[in-house]
Amino acid sequence: MLQGMPSICNRPVLDLTEYPHRRLNPLTGEWVLVSPHRTRRPWQGQVEKAETEKAPAYDPSCYLCPGNPRAGKERNPLYERTFVFENDFAALLPQTRREVYALGRSGLVRAEGEAGICRVVCFSPRHDLTLGRMTDQEVLAVVDVWVEQYLDLGNRPQLSHVQIFENRGAMMGASNPHPHGQIWASSSLPNEPAKELASQREYAEKHGACLLCDYLALEIQVGERTILENADFAAVVPFWAVWPFEVLVLSRRHVGGMDQLSPEERLALADILRRLTSLYDRIFNAPFPYSMGFHQRPTDGCAHPCWHLHAHFYPPLLRSSTVRKFMVGFEMLGSPQRDITPESAAARLRETTET
Repeated sequence: MLQGMPSICNRPVLDLTEYPHRRLNPLTGEWVLVSPHRTRRPWQGQVEKAETEKAPAYDPSCYLCPGNPRAGKERNPLYERTFVFENDFAALLPQTRREVYALGRSGLVRAEGEAGICRVVCFSPRHDLTLGRMTDQEVLAVVDVWVEQYLDLGNRPQLSHVQIFENRGAMMGASNPHPHGQIWASSSLPNEPAKELASQREYAEKHGACLLCDYLALEIQVGERTILENADFAAVVPFWAVWPFEVLVLSRRHVGGMDQLSPEERLALADILRRLTSLYDRIFNAPFPYSMGFHQRPTDGCAHPCWHLHAHFYPPLLRSSTVRKFMVGFEMLGSPQRDITPESAAARLRETTET
């Protein structure tokens, strides 16, 4: 299927499986360099320690397990399903005043106060579970809590963005293996959602259609990068993926946020999340680290009809459970780069059994 782009001005078709090329991310307007010929190079770089230790169902030393004291000295209730609390060491504070600090008439040196609220969501009382090892109904309970939190925080007039995310694994900075995620609600729109909003708005104005609706229809038609589907959601390795096994989860129906999903669609989202995270663990037969987050319409009081609900999964593993992708050198100074193509990564994911 991967035949490259059509000929332009009688130029030969570019072979995307052999030659270096760059791909456009239409959500951000940024480019990623793909170098498929580099997959043959040897690896003598850093090797991580594999995560092999099996967690207990309850850990008396875990500050997220039911009944245990937290790092901030508060004690968790004996919760039986999900549990949400204010982050004891929040990166944002609600009482912060939006004052401006500036030096010089040009405003070249500038800072603004950023107010917000940070919360922690424990997915389960079980210390040894992950989204991939939970049932659909258990993951649905997490989805329902995300919706409640999005509405609660998003309806506050001082908050313009609600970021729901999960860091899984020590490799991605998770400080605790207990199944949990975070929610940071901020008074301004962060960089990545701001770029995506601008791109989706521009596409809608130019084409009279939704950028991600059109993209999903194209991916389903081609089928080469689609890895999981159900009646209401699809998971694809995006054409512009930066991370080796990066995945984009998209709602089939055009909705701007999880709060607009029907009960059946919420269950379908739980199904896709469980299957995808379970699939990740079987690629290298080891716990699979990732950072995952949902991008929903801003909560700044505007409608944003162009916004399409989606989630990004950014896993760092490259060749095995102990070899990860680094963002250094050219990637920090120029643009992101990857060796294995998104198409080969999608094929690897599809070939990995779901059971």
